[in-house]
Amino acid sequence: MTNLSRRSLLAGATIVGLSGKELLAFADNKKPFKFMLNTSTIRGQKLPLKDQVEVAAKAGYDAIEPWISDIDQFIKDGGNLKDMGKRIKDSGLTMESAIGFFEWIVDDDEKRKQAIELAKKTMDNLALLGGKRLAAPPVGATNKPGIDLYAAAQRYRELLIAASSIGVIPQVELWGFSKNLSKLGEVALIAIEAKHKDACILADVYHLFKGGSDFEGLKQLGQGALQVFHMNDYPKNLNSTEIQDKDRVYPGDGIAPLTSMLKTLRNNGFNGFLSLELFNRDYWMQDANLVAKTGLEKMKEVVQKSLS
Repeated sequence: MTNLSRRSLLAGATIVGLSGKELLAFADNKKPFKFMLNTSTIRGQKLPLKDQVEVAAKAGYDAIEPWISDIDQFIKDGGNLKDMGKRIKDSGLTMESAIGFFEWIVDDDEKRKQAIELAKKTMDNLALLGGKRLAAPPVGATNKPGIDLYAAAQRYRELLIAASSIGVIPQVELWGFSKNLSKLGEVALIAIEAKHKDACILADVYHLFKGGSDFEGLKQLGQGALQVFHMNDYPKNLNSTEIQDKDRVYPGDGIAPLTSMLKTLRNNGFNGFLSLELFNRDYWMQDANLVAKTGLEKMKEVVQKSLS
């Protein structure tokens, strides 16, 4: 809201019998979160990037979160990134984040150097598309524990510095199945100790559960720490050691404490993007438009419940 519109609301607050604080809260809560489609949700349908954009726009999302592999394929097929960026914008979407994999965190100096160069190339492409952020999961450090978190924080800082001139922000990502960065506290330490203004965390309902982090830990993350949050749910018949990516279900169709989680995010000042990220094989067998629309409706239902 602009300062002018806030003043207008405050000036008229007594007319409807509300305090200024209550009226501002009402206005701010009309749309407390924005909604994004992570294209993993329709990955099984094997749609090209332009069709993914069309699906997200038609369903009514605010933004799209594509996979770098699909962007690379678009380039390989002769696509023009600036033209695609215009298509995304003209569709009423923004590209708030993207999913890529590069070994920025590993102990091997040469691999890290190569990873930074790959990340820079990737972010250059994202910038042409209008992309704003890029996932930075602990690729290459998932099977063997023991990464020094303070060393990882310095490596994340180096990645952030490399990205600063491009205008795309790497988000250190929680991976619940990994031997490193499986806990919310671990990624929080890295973001804090990176000592960089753009440091932020990419968290996920499934990965919080898979890694054994309590949702209460989200209360420790202030405004700006999270800018994108991956939304999904998990069924009651699987524990954290058994569950896999393919078991994710629509928000509200499982037992995750989504209502309290969303309230926590709002209380922390989060007003960013809830991105639907699923890998459900049953959904991949369905029409992509139906899946995208259903997922958005279910996210909105969960958000509405959290406002009560």
